[in-house]
Amino acid sequence: MRTGIFTAQKADTPIHNLSGLTKLLCFLILTGAVMFSYDLRVILCVMVFSFIVLRVSKITFAQIKLMVIYVVIFLAVNAVLTFIFSPAYGTEIYGTRHVLVKLFGRYDITSETLFFILTKFMKYSSVIPLGMIFLLTTDPSELASSLNAVGVHYKIAFAFALTLRYFPDIQRDYRDISQAQQARGLEMSKKAKLWDRFKRALSIILPLILSTLDRIETITNAMDLRGFGKYKKRTWYSRRKLSKGDMFALSVSIVILLTTIAVSIFINHGRFYNPFI
Repeated sequence: MRTGIFTAQKADTPIHNLSGLTKLLCFLILTGAVMFSYDLRVILCVMVFSFIVLRVSKITFAQIKLMVIYVVIFLAVNAVLTFIFSPAYGTEIYGTRHVLVKLFGRYDITSETLFFILTKFMKYSSVIPLGMIFLLTTDPSELASSLNAVGVHYKIAFAFALTLRYFPDIQRDYRDISQAQQARGLEMSKKAKLWDRFKRALSIILPLILSTLDRIETITNAMDLRGFGKYKKRTWYSRRKLSKGDMFALSVSIVILLTTIAVSIFINHGRFYNPFI
């Protein structure tokens, strides 16, 4: 069985049993709700909800460990760059200035800036679990049919699905080439120095690219021989009809979106929640 990043795992859970179209729409709706609001309270509620769904889908930490590391690094760099380029942006948004640490020039650490960076950090963090749930519980073929169902051309949808199917194969080829090099005496484990491991990992890229291109050519020829792309539309074997569970999931997502909009309009009178007034 293929394992690795972006590899969908089959399981008997309420999330896995949802239609691919439902999971795609729920992901877009909930992401839209989080992106619309800068209310930390709403964002935290969506985050708690996403972690509950993550637990229900029985996705283990081992499956998402590498993705979590990349996301944390990205969010940390994003937070630092936000402060470097806009150290007073929080003051401009919330209209007040409470200096916590006085540094130099305009680079004073204020409560407003820290609150804005925290809100932005949690905003992205609440979306990531939703994306992981969608990718790890949706079969690529069903994902392609879902994309086609919402208006994406079937050629693009099929290409996206093939890309997801290639990730586990690329990881497997990388491990095979790495083990072959280690059998020839090139140390690539943690025993070797970091720089040496980095250089030897780069040496794997060329044969990996060549094997990937060869596989792409094989798949392309096979699809051409079968007349792929001849017609404007196509049918999907993996497409499923919506069930009661699908309607319930869509209803919950829409309620969360409407609640987010209502809080912004009637309580915050804007997209930003201001705790400094």
